[in-house]
Amino acid sequence: MGVIYVLLTISILVAIVFFIAFIISIKNGQYDDTYTPSVRMLFDDELIKTPVEPSTSNKKQS
Repeated sequence: MGVIYVLLTISILVAIVFFIAFIISIKNGQYDDTYTPSVRMLFDDELIKTPVEPSTSNKKQS
């Protein structure tokens, strides 16, 4: 029966530690930006500009 009290005490202490870590992370702004991570995969990492060459298909051929 004593083991149950020990395990219950340890589990409550671990839960309190995780709760305190959660509160600290909220105060430090860990969860402020919730929109950007969900759309980050939609954007290219690097934009590469290629020179535009004049096309010959628009010219009238005689």
